Amino acid sequence: MTSSPRSGSSSGKNQPRGGKPRSGTPKSGTPKSGGFKSGAPKSGTRKPSQTGARPFKNEQYGRTVKPVRNRPTEQNRRPERTTDDIDIHNAEGVRLQKVMAMAGVASRRLCEDMILEGRVQVDGITVNQLGLRVDPEAVEIVVDGMTIQTNDNMVYMVFNKPRGVVSTMEDPEGRPCISDYLKKRQTNERLFHVGRLDTNTEGLLLLTNDGELANRLSHPKYGIPKTYLVQVRGPMAHGVGAQLKDGVELEDGWQKVDSFRLVDSTPGHVLAEVVLHSGKNRIVRRMFDAVGYPVERLVRVKFGPIALGDQRQGSIRMLGRHEVGYLRSDVGM
Repeated sequence: MTSSPRSGSSSGKNQPRGGKPRSGTPKSGTPKSGGFKSGAPKSGTRKPSQTGARPFKNEQYGRTVKPVRNRPTEQNRRPERTTDDIDIHNAEGVRLQKVMAMAGVASRRLCEDMILEGRVQVDGITVNQLGLRVDPEAVEIVVDGMTIQTNDNMVYMVFNKPRGVVSTMEDPEGRPCISDYLKKRQTNERLFHVGRLDTNTEGLLLLTNDGELANRLSHPKYGIPKTYLVQVRGPMAHGVGAQLKDGVELEDGWQKVDSFRLVDSTPGHVLAEVVLHSGKNRIVRRMFDAVGYPVERLVRVKFGPIALGDQRQGSIRMLGRHEVGYLRSDVGM
């Protein structure tokens, strides 16, 4: 005789397998408490293991910190610009690396590396891809913050002016002048001399047909430093250099040098180097007169970044493209 389960049994063991659960028994997957515990994540929040970001322990504060996922930014969403998208691209122009190489920046291969490293700007736009073609005479190319000169029509020269030569292109009195030394070069360019050197002063004089550069180099706003070698009768009293750096009063106001140092001393003579920004007429001679040491010989050996070096007197040399770049950079060009 088969026995049947007792009715009203509270044990689930005697329930038939296919039977329905008792009233009040929670369904599968539903929490027994019928709600979320305090502090439990809200619906839809992923655990760190689901996002792929693993929590790490901050040893300094002794607690677990959840890392913040890197979310795509607006810049990351944008497609990279190509040279075809840039308005400076000129399909009929010259490749940028070739223009740079022709301007004397470096070899074409090194110029390509500079472009890829993002060190080159064309009209203010950083170029970091190869393939850009430009019109060298219509764009401004900047490499490592320095503008390179790409216009072959511009002329930049350094003249080592001898004593007795007038700083003009023509002299009505027939004295030796700058044009006498330019005749050997057979140039038809109209050149400007940057600043002046008085007749008895020797040394570096810049010549160019770049009128804008010449004006800026001469303007006191840019304060281009000039370096002079000054020979006076010696010995020189202690404190003269400090006096020149502190300033001396001249008929047109107080003037001072930026730096002063003794270079050499021989019996009866002293050679000093001074650097100053002022471009006023005969400024070095007047300052040394004011401290009681009239100038015997005066030579300008440096103008901004351009040095005279061992260039012989009366000679003219063309400035290198790097030198032109440094000059233009100093005056914001």
